[in-house]
Amino acid sequence: VDLNVLRDYIDWTPFFLTWQLSGKYPAILNHAEIGIEARKLFKDANTMLDKMIGEGHVSGKAIFGLFPANSDGDDIVVYTDESRSTEKARLYNLRQQLQLRNNAPNCCLADFVAPVDSGVADYIGAFAVSTGFGADELAAEYAAAHDDYNSIMVKALADRLAEALAEYLHLKVRREYWGYAAEENLDNEQLIRELYQGIRPAPGYPACPEHTEKGTLWQLLDVEAQTGIQLTESYAMWPGAAVSGWYFAHPDSKYFTVSKIGADQLNEYAQKKGWNEQQAQSWLAPNLG
Repeated sequence: VDLNVLRDYIDWTPFFLTWQLSGKYPAILNHAEIGIEARKLFKDANTMLDKMIGEGHVSGKAIFGLFPANSDGDDIVVYTDESRSTEKARLYNLRQQLQLRNNAPNCCLADFVAPVDSGVADYIGAFAVSTGFGADELAAEYAAAHDDYNSIMVKALADRLAEALAEYLHLKVRREYWGYAAEENLDNEQLIRELYQGIRPAPGYPACPEHTEKGTLWQLLDVEAQTGIQLTESYAMWPGAAVSGWYFAHPDSKYFTVSKIGADQLNEYAQKKGWNEQQAQSWLAPNLG
């Protein structure tokens, strides 16, 4: 991956938040109170990006796959091929259970994939990207030289590049590889505002809060062998500057928060995953009342 291409896809607003500077980019650069500090930080960041990319300190890896798929209740069945006769993997999802405003329906990611009995040949995508290769080493060099500023800078920029790579890859998938939005033409601000069709929810985040589903994603794409991106025992990604998730193309697909679930769904999910009660309560702790 040419990291220079990614510079145009960086969302700078979270970068400034890393340094406790609150405000939207690019307006923050001209902010009455913190504008001077923001401009200096932005200049330093771009100088560091020149070094990280130009001197080859950091490299990026990306992998994705598109798979025949259909939903089966709250599960998503991934097939081995277009015959759709053999199950390759099954993705387990959680459904919102709290009463929503205006009696809105309780969402589950499986809702955005055509049901098995619909006769519709649907698909799901999976991806994993990292721009952290070399970043930890460079950050450690600065830390060893007692240069905490640049050590933090390297890590913050590696995180931004990883998010930019996820954005760029998703764009390529929508317009070319999956091709369901071939005519899409959005600028970076519109991309950041997610004005495109489809979503890329990440396991461990509100719409699919259960981290172990990353294990299925890793198996589907053979992520570690293909890219070197690893999962720790707690299903965190290494290098840290990494993003992984699923691609949904449905025009009505949207992000949502599963929030609290009941004992009924907890037990059903545990059964599907082959967990005992303790494992279920541990992995789903944030979603229990």
